[in-house]
Formats: sequence, C-alpha cells, structure tokens
Amino acid sequence: MKKIALLPGDGIGPEITKEAVLLMEEVGAVIGETFQFQEGAIGGGAVDRYSTPLPEETIRLCQHSDAILMGAVGGPKWDRLPGHLRPETGLLGIRKVLNVFANLRPVHLFPSLSSSSPLKEERVKGLDLMIVRELTGGIYFGQPKERRTVEGKEVAVDTLTYTEDEIERILHVAFKLARKRKKEVLSVDKANVLESSRLWREKAEQVALAYPDVTLTHMLVDSAAMQLVLKPNTFDVIVTENMFGDILSDLGGALAGSLGMLPSASLSENGPSLYEPVHGSAPDIAGKGIANPVAMFLTVSMMMELSFGFTEVSRWINQAVEEALDEGYRTKDLTVGDEKWVGTEEMGRVIREKFRTLAKGERNG
Repeated sequence: MKKIALLPGDGIGPEITKEAVLLMEEVGAVIGETFQFQEGAIGGGAVDRYSTPLPEETIRLCQHSDAILMGAVGGPKWDRLPGHLRPETGLLGIRKVLNVFANLRPVHLFPSLSSSSPLKEERVKGLDLMIVRELTGGIYFGQPKERRTVEGKEVAVDTLTYTEDEIERILHVAFKLARKRKKEVLSVDKANVLESSRLWREKAEQVALAYPDVTLTHMLVDSAAMQLVLKPNTFDVIVTENMFGDILSDLGGALAGSLGMLPSASLSENGPSLYEPVHGSAPDIAGKGIANPVAMFLTVSMMMELSFGFTEVSRWINQAVEEALDEGYRTKDLTVGDEKWVGTEEMGRVIREKFRTLAKGERNG
C-alpha cells in the first residue's frame, strides 16, 4: 500500500486533484496496487480554517506519507495579508520542512500542440528539455527578509544566500539526469553581477570534473531567457538557482502551449517527494469546470516513476495524454481560434480510458 498525502490547495487545485485521484484509482485497479489517500490543508484555505497557511497537522501528514501530491495555492482573496500569512508561505514552508531541494520541471511539446505554442513550429519542433531548479535556498529563504525604516523611508530587504553544499547537491542531480539524456548541462546564473552566482559557477566547474562524459556550459539568465525564445529546441538539461528556475520554467510553459501542460517533481534526499503542476491556482476559472488536468496527470506520472518505480505506469499515462491530444481533445487553454474544447472532467475521463486500454493491452499481450 502506498500512502499519498493530498494537498488540493486553492483555486482550481481541488478540481484537478479530484481528477488525479480518479486516475490513481484506475492505476491501482490495473496493476493491483492500493493507494491510500489522506487530505491536508495548505495555502489560503488553510489560512481561512486554521489561521496559518501550513498547519502542523499537514506537516505531520506529509512526513508520514510515501509521496505528496499538491494542487495549487494562492489567489486575490489573500493578496493583502502579511507575509507570514500569505498562501505562498505555506508552499515555501512545506518545501523547506521536507527538504525537497531538487525541483525537476520537464518542458515537452506534444507534436499535436505545435499550433498552441506562440512560437513558429520550426523553433519548437522537438522541444524536450528539463529544468533542474534548486528549491530550498536562495532569495526565497534567505534572512533577513523584512521591512525597515531608514531615515524616515520604508525599505524592503530580501537576502540571497547559497552555501557550497546546497549548490553542489543540485548540480549532481543535473549531471546525473544529463547522463540519461543528451549528456549536456547548461548552468544558468548571473555571475557578472551576483557573488552567489560566481560561487555557483565555480562549483559547477568543480562538479563537472566528476562527469567527464557530460558537457557543461554556462549562460547568464537574461541571455538564457532570450535563447529559450529564439531556439528552445536546442536545450537539454538546464540547472539553476531558485528564483531563476521559477521564472524560466514559466517561460517554458508558454513554449509548450500552456502552463496547464507542465508537471514538476520536488525530490528529497531521504524523505517523501512533493509533486505539483507548475501552473498556479487560476482563481479566475476556479469552479467553472474548464481547468486543464493534463499537468496534474503528468505530475502523477512523475510520481509513479520517481517515488514508486512504476516506470510502465508512467509511460502509459504519458502515452494516454498524447493519444488524447492527437485525437483533438483540448481544454480551453489549449485551443486556437474557434477550436472545440472539452471540460476538466471530460478531458480526465478520456485520458483515463486511454490509460486503461493501453495498460490492459500491454499486460495481456
């Protein structure tokens, strides 16, 4: 039995989490595995119910689970709260508590969605890259983080801090991944300005010595953003610090046609891993039944492979998504012009049916 903590969160989070549970129940029925689900509160909803974005009960639930699946947090309702009560503080907090330092964000353009990308087809054809983002250090966590009054003026302070150990361990993750792909690592920094980036670049050169079969190159983050637009299909593994990875992976979502297509996995060294789609809570469409569940399904796919070793299940989920897209099924965010689209539940149903057919076909074959 696999214990999975569910953190649906805010906005469209509960809708796509519901679809994910139905998918995992389908997986269990096909492969003879039992998934036990237990729900916890996080984000804005947790603030409303418990006056904190990350209740202690949620932390304990996650720590005693085999994996954690999260929806999304945040929304305008909570935007004016003080920093310690913001929904995003709950997200950062659970990442830190679980020490899920390695965030893997694959950016893959399904061929049938080439028209959904804002770039010309020849630029995005074959787009398949992996962004490896350091997740528990950097400016999001550095101290001091505060407001001050200096000479009668309000001043805001955020601190960007990295230790060599934090840098080295995320670099090792990137190089090991690259060995399974095209053996190319691009390290993204801002070494012309930031001291933390200069340390990052030095450590990248040192870690690279342990991987002589992998090619390491460096690029400044502003140049990387430009090149991701000009020639995104030339990238393979990108490794970078927390804030740069946050920004570049959202850019990757646009390249792939929609943020609703991007999954992610946040891995720990010795505890449960956290899985969440890259997109936000999208409060403007919450409750309308039009949210795209594909990123969440692909996130479940990553969980099946990385936490449970169900490699075949992961492949079947990915293939089911691709077949649905190839047959023209689209949620609203994936449409171009007057294309027809289906709602959240219909998209989920179609993909689950295709998963079931694929899985039973191979297992019986």
